Amino acid sequence: MTKADPQRLGFLRELTWADVGLIAAVLVGCGLLVALVRWTVRQTAERAPPRLRLLILRASPIARLLIVLAGLVIIVPLLVEPTFTDIVALLATLGLALAFALKDYVSCLVAGVVIIVDNVYQPGDWIEIDGVYGEVKAIGSRAVHVVTAADILVIIPHAKIWTTSVYNATAGRQSRLCVCDVYLRADHDGEAVRQSLAEIAETSPHRKPGSPVKVVAAEKPWGTHYKVQAYVAESREQFVMITDLTIRAKARLLAMDVAFAAAPYAETSVQFSSARESKA
Repeated sequence: MTKADPQRLGFLRELTWADVGLIAAVLVGCGLLVALVRWTVRQTAERAPPRLRLLILRASPIARLLIVLAGLVIIVPLLVEPTFTDIVALLATLGLALAFALKDYVSCLVAGVVIIVDNVYQPGDWIEIDGVYGEVKAIGSRAVHVVTAADILVIIPHAKIWTTSVYNATAGRQSRLCVCDVYLRADHDGEAVRQSLAEIAETSPHRKPGSPVKVVAAEKPWGTHYKVQAYVAESREQFVMITDLTIRAKARLLAMDVAFAAAPYAETSVQFSSARESKA
């Protein structure tokens, strides 16, 4: 049989044209089989009951992985001589490749252990990592599963703790501090507004009993910025409490004939940003 290449390349064996044809046939066959499986799974999922659709679609990537592995099992013996030296060389090459490919994965595993040992966060905590804020649903071996307020699941690798700050709003506690922002024009009775906002927070049905309430005020070029700070009894109700404080504070202030800050008097940085956008 005619040889495709009489020269050996490292630990690769000399291939005949029959070997080359078989390898090509396996590659083409695997590609066609993957396409067929994808089409079959997609068609089956569309005809299945809605509750089974996602479960059936999950079979597609699993079947693709199995087909690829089967193809490798057929092709690798054709490329490598089954000698001890060649096997050692192949394993060394694969080990080096895996070391580079899995270094980030190993970093995530180590970071996961650090997170659990140091109790950086735990299931039920509300955390913010790299701009993502939500409740910790599960801590896996590689990543933490966070569900945002919009009910979106975000999977964040544990290795983020090496380069990004982690903000834990609850730190194992059931409650957390909620902040309601109120923006008013400067021409009002500040003490009356402060007392009204404090009373609204103290009477909130979502407030943790016995927890303190604070009202912080700061003068801005456009008016006065109030921050109503109160602890919610259940961290999952933090957005409900903020909404409750906002709506009741607005109604009380309107009854007091207090004017809210208008948009043209917003922060200077916002004005500059709008100016840049309009020029663009």
